[in-house]
Amino acid sequence: MDISVVIPLYNEDESLPELTEWIARVMREHGFTYEVVFVDDGSTDNSWKVIESLKQQYPAVRAIKFRRNYGKSAGLNVAFGAAKGDVVITMDADLQDSPDEIPELYRRVKEEGYDLVSGWKKKRYDPLSKTLPTKIYNAATRRMSGIHNLHDFNCGLKAYRNEVVKNIEVYGEMHRYIPVIAKWAGFIKIGEQVVEHRARKYGVTKFGMSRFINGLLDLLSIFFVGKFGKRPMHFFGTMGVLSFLIGTFMALWLIGVKLYHISANIPYKRDVTDQPLFYIALVAIILGSQLFLTGFVAELVSRSAPERNHYQIEKELD
Repeated sequence: MDISVVIPLYNEDESLPELTEWIARVMREHGFTYEVVFVDDGSTDNSWKVIESLKQQYPAVRAIKFRRNYGKSAGLNVAFGAAKGDVVITMDADLQDSPDEIPELYRRVKEEGYDLVSGWKKKRYDPLSKTLPTKIYNAATRRMSGIHNLHDFNCGLKAYRNEVVKNIEVYGEMHRYIPVIAKWAGFIKIGEQVVEHRARKYGVTKFGMSRFINGLLDLLSIFFVGKFGKRPMHFFGTMGVLSFLIGTFMALWLIGVKLYHISANIPYKRDVTDQPLFYIALVAIILGSQLFLTGFVAELVSRSAPERNHYQIEKELD
């Protein structure tokens, strides 16, 4: 199979027939063998009924329905596991991504050898309240990840070699930083393609203001997980040892000064326990011990977390 088109969705029943027909037309015109993998993320409208009817008309349609809403990352992760195409294309269900971009994305992966090609919506139809934070996050992500050639990490329209999606794990709300996850997994040939951004035709956006806070937290998470996910002791242990040593040095210095005064018969005005520095030293020692233990526990957790990407699937169409 040439292409798997992966489409996570939540309450998009109005746009699905038009989107499916558009994809089918593009595939026919270019002679691609393909599948469309819909993931219904617990929709409360008629999205699943629409998908069932589309299945009767388009045999290439496959679908997975979550029992409840888990988020876009969960939908992508499950669909990546199910995708069979040599190239996997992800796109949103709201018709803001154009299926006409698929042939060029496919060509760049197959002929130019990219592991991942990310879309860049250079001209957007979003308000400033959305585009400005997006630019800030993208700039920060480029700096932290070292992927300097991408302008829009969160663009829903992307193309992957099948091997990439089978070897990455997307959870929480990490769909914003899939190129970074792919890079940490060893897939370093990442490219960009300017794509069309269309105005929303049906419905309203499903992402509220919380996405800005979540975006910042996810950026910090992806940096920490990518750098220390397999060795958390290197992070917590280093900080813990430094804090413990600094606290121990301060405490020993205070005790040493007192012993010197006693041995030299020099009056010592304040006891060690009367000095604020002594309590700062105790806090540093305790904090260092806690950080070291945190690193040890994190090492154990990182080796035994098999259920973090388990989701309740209500129905499937195959």
